[in-house]
Amino acid sequence: MRKRVNICWFRRDLRLRDNAALYYALREGHPVVALFIFDRTILDKLRDKADRRVEFIFHAVMEMYDGLAAMGSPMEVLYGEPMEVFGRLMRKYEIMGIFANGDYEPDAIARDSAIEAIAKEAGVRFSLYKDQVMFEKTEIVKDDGHAYSVFTPYCKRWRSMLSDFYLKSYPTASYFSNFLQDELIAPPTLEELGFKKTNSEFPPINRSRDMFRQYGDKRDYPAVGGTSRLGVHLRFGTISIRELARYVMEISDKFLNELIWREFYQMILWNFPEVGQGRAFKKEYENIVWRNNEEEFDRWCKGQTGYPIVDAGMRELNETGYMHNRVRMITASFLTKHLLIDWRWGEAYFAGKLLDFDLASNNGGWQWAAGCGCDAAPYFRIFNPYLQTKKFDPQLDYVREWVPEWADLDYPAPMVDHEWARKRCLEAYSGALRVLRQNG
Repeated sequence: MRKRVNICWFRRDLRLRDNAALYYALREGHPVVALFIFDRTILDKLRDKADRRVEFIFHAVMEMYDGLAAMGSPMEVLYGEPMEVFGRLMRKYEIMGIFANGDYEPDAIARDSAIEAIAKEAGVRFSLYKDQVMFEKTEIVKDDGHAYSVFTPYCKRWRSMLSDFYLKSYPTASYFSNFLQDELIAPPTLEELGFKKTNSEFPPINRSRDMFRQYGDKRDYPAVGGTSRLGVHLRFGTISIRELARYVMEISDKFLNELIWREFYQMILWNFPEVGQGRAFKKEYENIVWRNNEEEFDRWCKGQTGYPIVDAGMRELNETGYMHNRVRMITASFLTKHLLIDWRWGEAYFAGKLLDFDLASNNGGWQWAAGCGCDAAPYFRIFNPYLQTKKFDPQLDYVREWVPEWADLDYPAPMVDHEWARKRCLEAYSGALRVLRQNG
């Protein structure tokens, strides 16, 4: 006889504590089965089988698996396409409800709609909850009901709406006894999923008060370790946004501001989904004629541009899956404005490399750098790599770490002169916008 259960489907919320969907699943009364799907529609597209993100997810899921096993509860850790996996689970269990936390990316929305449809056909309730952000979708809008497209007023409204209600954690631990008690189910190994160990050192969940206190002063200097490295934990939900916001509110207003930027881009993606499908937020920037020189793009990717700060950032990314945020802006500006290569090329490259890749933030950052996004830097703001180095890596500590040959004779000359590239960029951008205005 099939066991009557609720399913809690974990996606980008890989923790058992303070988890909205898990709280509601446990509280409803039916025994709860925890589920994680290694989605083959995503994994099969990954060319590099030593993918740091897959390994990070695997370790996080195994930590949950072990925690549940200690309670005598099995966790379903499955590999396959979600539609097929739920077909299997519906044959194995009498599922009363499927509980999950919302994901606002276009592909995720389509996936959830498909699962909701088969659940409805089977008489199973499918419920989504807010968990990865404090405010979602259209919770924060202008007085006229339209979405914000400029950060500052959005930030002001976000702060005015924040209250203890939104900061309060979900007491999931109080209901852990409602997990299904049954024999454990052996999970697949990383190798059985088709991936190799990378032996990467993943950043710990950093709750250092000193780091947060000094964040505003140190965050722009890539050599000093002044950032939290929490991006990957927020991306995959190994830390609660409520817990983190509550912790930093009285310590670092600047860090809280960065959390609001993250939610701003999530809001933009939901209300303007075309940005997640390769479209510029400011449609007039679709008229720019990009050079898209593949050889120059390859040199940028490999960190061989002849600009040490740019090369350092790209090499750090390629070797570790991480790049300091200030350097992300410098490298993105260089690609789009010095080389006049389409921001979508850079966005895709970062998407394939960043351990903390998040569609909303990555897209927002690249469109900001290219000048075509919401609340973007104006197109005529072009970072000077030399001045950025002088200001944020004055002792060249970061450059020396990643480009030790920067002063050697065999280090390549700059692939393009800064002032000449700046003028070329201004002509390309202003020309495209001028043509658009003339054509009405």
